[in-house]
Order: sequence, then structure tokens, then C-alpha cells
Amino acid sequence: MVNIQIFGVKNSQATRAAERFFKERRIPIQLVDLKRKPMAPGEIKRFVDRFGLLSLVDTDGSAYIDAGMKYLRMSDGELLRRIEEEPKLLRLPLVRAANKLSVGHDEESWKAMLA
Repeated sequence: MVNIQIFGVKNSQATRAAERFFKERRIPIQLVDLKRKPMAPGEIKRFVDRFGLLSLVDTDGSAYIDAGMKYLRMSDGELLRRIEEEPKLLRLPLVRAANKLSVGHDEESWKAMLA
């Protein structure tokens, strides 16, 4: 049986979509609410190594725009610190099944995780 971890926030539509996707297929999930518990540095490093830091950031999202980050230049460390403070800066959800990862609402990747 595949162990699925979903990193997101409860009130995120995309996080709820991922949760629903796996529940409809009767796949047990572990939902990590990033508002309550931030991602471990090693966990976020796994996603950064695979996709790159900038591809994890939701540059079209209201959290990014409202924070004025569109016009700021910051180091990767500063950007990671901001992500820890405000998880809605991420393209949610981040989904992990063993070594398979996905970012954002990506049903094709989720299906591949179950194959």
C-alpha cells in the first residue's frame, strides 16, 4: 500500500482536491496542515532539489502579490524563511509518495504515484 503525504492548508481548494482524489480511491493519506506545523527542512529540501525553489512558489497567488514579493529580490534563504511563515506562498499541495513528488494540483502525477 502506498503511503501518501499531502502538505497543504485546510482552506486551500487545491489541497482539498488532492485529499478528495486519494480518498475517492480509498488510499490512506497523511495530511500535514502547514498552518499548524511547518515542513521539516529536509522535507522541503527534497522538493527544492527535484523542482527548484522558484517552481514551488505560487507567483500568481494573492499571498505572493499582497506581500509585494513580485518586486523584491531576495536570497533563497530569505525566500525559504518567508515560505515557512506563510505557507500559502507555495503552489499547494505538495504531495509525496515514497520518492515520487508533485507540486500543485497535478492529477496526472497523482495517478502515476498510484501505478
